[in-house]
Amino acid sequence: MEKQKKQPAGSLAKKMGLSLVCGLAAGMLMMFLRETLNSSGHGEVWNTINRILFQDITTAGAESALGVFYLIGQLFIRSLQLVIVPMVFTSITLAIGQISDTRMLGRISAKTIGWFLICSFFALVLACGAGMIVYQGGLFNIQVEGLAGSEGSTGANPMNVILNVVPANIITAFGNNTAVLAVVFVAVCLGLSMNALGEAKTEILRKLIREVNDVVVVFLNYVVTKFAPFGVFVLLTRTFATYGINYLKPALAYVIVAVSMLMVFLIIGYPMVVALGAGLNPLIFLKKISNVAVFGFSTSSSAATLPLNFKTCTEGFGVDETIASFVLPLGMTVNMNGTAIMQVIATVFIAGCAGYDLSLTQLVIVALLALIASAGTPAAPGAGAIVLFTILSGVGFINEGALLAYSLILAINRPIEMLVTALNVVGDAVTSICVAKSEGLLDENIYNAKASGIVLQEQDH
Repeated sequence: MEKQKKQPAGSLAKKMGLSLVCGLAAGMLMMFLRETLNSSGHGEVWNTINRILFQDITTAGAESALGVFYLIGQLFIRSLQLVIVPMVFTSITLAIGQISDTRMLGRISAKTIGWFLICSFFALVLACGAGMIVYQGGLFNIQVEGLAGSEGSTGANPMNVILNVVPANIITAFGNNTAVLAVVFVAVCLGLSMNALGEAKTEILRKLIREVNDVVVVFLNYVVTKFAPFGVFVLLTRTFATYGINYLKPALAYVIVAVSMLMVFLIIGYPMVVALGAGLNPLIFLKKISNVAVFGFSTSSSAATLPLNFKTCTEGFGVDETIASFVLPLGMTVNMNGTAIMQVIATVFIAGCAGYDLSLTQLVIVALLALIASAGTPAAPGAGAIVLFTILSGVGFINEGALLAYSLILAINRPIEMLVTALNVVGDAVTSICVAKSEGLLDENIYNAKASGIVLQEQDH
């Protein structure tokens, strides 16, 4: 079939940038309106506005709410989540099925994990260093009395991540967006099995999987190019309108430290890895990856950002589809550098609030637990703060003060989670570039070309 008509160069980038600016401006305006109305005794006016525009209509007591922004935002997110499983399954199956050289497959896998660990190591060193400096400076000694204790938060053994890789039921694996690792396992097994049988015996199956992948791409083309800019605006506006300034005041030090470390690694750390690890121009990388970072920031979901990330890597950076199809879905589930940074800073913050003495040894344990726990964090909004309880349990930070501080994290962490997601998805792109360059599967002419709008397209047949 013919390719769909491309948009003018840079059109999507401009739309996404405009959506970001407008969303932030509208969100700040709504935050100011909320604070003004509540402080002047007109809280009921804001409650009415909230019910019409921003109310989560799935919560108790919201039966009469319209929640227009919530509805639009959720429709956008769900339309992307709808194709997460089929996209991951078909892309990885096709990628593995096309690699007949098992030694090459093993080499790519080893390099992918290696770059994941390298990026995670530097991210954790940054977080631990900043966390210890702030902790010893007493900036995290914040009183949190009066906050409600957390409810329903339970720890889990991080090793369950390994156990859950192999699904006991294939229907379960394909019926849950948070079980993407299980889908990856099934896809890899199917791809290897097709290789073993040969192309002649699996021709019909390969064609079916390829056509399903084409259908997914067509659907995503419409969602990303037509709906995404408006979806970004709606999500950003609602986030700032819902989480007002009062949520940030009690732990301003935590917010500043976490945001600062995340921004440093995003703007300086990743470009340095691209420059040193792949020998490429880091400024070009920063310019072209901005769309992915903005999309991840606004949706707060690595899974929802996967389609745009894939197309940016292949069409914007020149990464071979074989590499991108393997690295990006895997990175979406196990490569969580932003989550790890946030969890380390949050644990140090909780230790300071709860009066714990934090030694260097304990900090190293926290970093290791953050690395393991972040790998098992579902690629969904808000999951990182929930999994944080696993780390607190692992180091024994579970007294009443720790639980109160943890509940504060849950209350204020939404804006930080948005930046965390941006870091996570950019990290996946960094690894795909480095692996592709080392395998000679990176088109540097495409990488160095002028940045343009990334548009999902159908493949030629």
